[in-house]
Amino acid sequence: MRACIAAAAALLLAAGAVAAPAVTPRTQPAPPPAPYAGVYQPHGVDEIGLWREDDEHERALGQSALVIRDPALNGYVRGVLCRAVGQERCGAVRIYLVRVPYFNASMSPNGTMQVNSGLLLRARSDAELAAVLGHEFGHFEKRHTLQQFKAQRSGSALLSWMQVLAGMASTPQAAGGFSSLQLSVLGGFARFGRDQEREADLVGLGYLNGSTLRPGAASRIWRNLILEQEASATARGLSKPDFRRVAFFASHPPEAERADYLQALAAPDGETRDEGAERYAAAMSPWMPAFLDDQIKLNDFGASDYLITHLAEAGWTAPLWRARGDLFRARGAPRDLMDAADFYAKAVALDPQLAEAQRGLGLSLVKTAHPAEGAVALRRYLALKPDAGDAAMIGTVLSSIGEAR
Repeated sequence: MRACIAAAAALLLAAGAVAAPAVTPRTQPAPPPAPYAGVYQPHGVDEIGLWREDDEHERALGQSALVIRDPALNGYVRGVLCRAVGQERCGAVRIYLVRVPYFNASMSPNGTMQVNSGLLLRARSDAELAAVLGHEFGHFEKRHTLQQFKAQRSGSALLSWMQVLAGMASTPQAAGGFSSLQLSVLGGFARFGRDQEREADLVGLGYLNGSTLRPGAASRIWRNLILEQEASATARGLSKPDFRRVAFFASHPPEAERADYLQALAAPDGETRDEGAERYAAAMSPWMPAFLDDQIKLNDFGASDYLITHLAEAGWTAPLWRARGDLFRARGAPRDLMDAADFYAKAVALDPQLAEAQRGLGLSLVKTAHPAEGAVALRRYLALKPDAGDAAMIGTVLSSIGEAR
C-alpha cells in the first residue's frame, strides 16, 4: 500500500514538473512581450466553465455598493493600464475599482480586473500602478487561473483515491504515507502559485520595459510595502517579519526576493523614462481622504501612520494633517489626543474650510480639558456643514459643555 501511495505521489510530482516548471528569478531585463495575438476565447470544458462562473461574479460585482463609479478615476486607471500593456491588449479588460482598503488587484479569465482602493492609496505614480496592473494582466495572458484549476483538480482527485486506499489498508504505515502525500500535494500547490507569480512578474516587467513608463517603479512599490509592514509590526510591539523567508505554504514569493529580482528585470535605461507622480497625485486627490479614512478604520496604527507620513513627503496638506489627527484620536491615549489636537490645528491653519478638521479639533480639545476652545471649533464645523449626519451628536456635546460651564 505504501508503495502504491509513493508511486502515485511520484507520478503527481512528475506531472506537476512538466505542467509548471519552476520559475527562477532572472538577473537580466525582462524581454518585451510577444506580438499581440488578439483576444483569446475559452477552449475546452474547463475554461468555458471558468468563464461562465466569472461572468456570474462580474454581474454581481457590477451591482456591488463597493464599486467606485467615478468616471474620471476609472478613466485614469484604464489609461495607466493601456500605457503599460498597449492599446490592443488593454481592450480585452473590464476594470472595476472597489472600495477595499487592502493592497491588491486581481484578474479573472474572462477579462475582469478588480483593483482595490488600498492599492490606489499605496501607489505613488503612474509607473508604480502600471507595474501592478501589468503583473495582473500577465496572469490573464498566461491563463494562470486555468492552469491552477487543473493542477488543484488533479491533486484533489489523487488525494481522494489515496485516502480511500489508505482507509482500506487500515495500517499506521498507510495512514502515515497518506499524510506525507497530502503534505507534498499541498506544498506543491503553494510552489505552483509562487512560480505563477514569478512568471507574471516577468511578463509584467516585459510590458513596462516596452512602454514609456519607468520600469524600476515595480521594485519600489514592493520595498515601500516592506517598510509599511515593518512599521505595522513595530507599532504592535512585534518583531519585524522575515521578508526573505519562503514559507512552505506561501502562495507568493517573499517580498525582499521579489523587490530584488524586479529591480533586475527592469531595463537599465528605463530610469530616464516618465514616472507620472504628479499626474497620479492629481487623479487620486479627490479620493485620497476617503481612502485614508478606510485605512484608519483597519486599526493598524503603524501602517496607517507610515502611509500618511509617506504621502506627506511631497508636502503636508490639510487633508493629510486631518487624517493624522483622525489616526491619533482613534487610538485615544491621553498623549494621542493632545497630538491629534495639534494635527487638526495645522489642518485648519492650511484650510479653515475643511469641516472635518474643525470637527476633529473640537472633539480633541473637549477631551483634553479645553471645552471653550473645543466649542468654538465644533460650532464652526456645524456652520460649514449644517446638514452633517452627526449634527445632533455634536449639538449634545455643545449642550454638555454649556452645562459644565
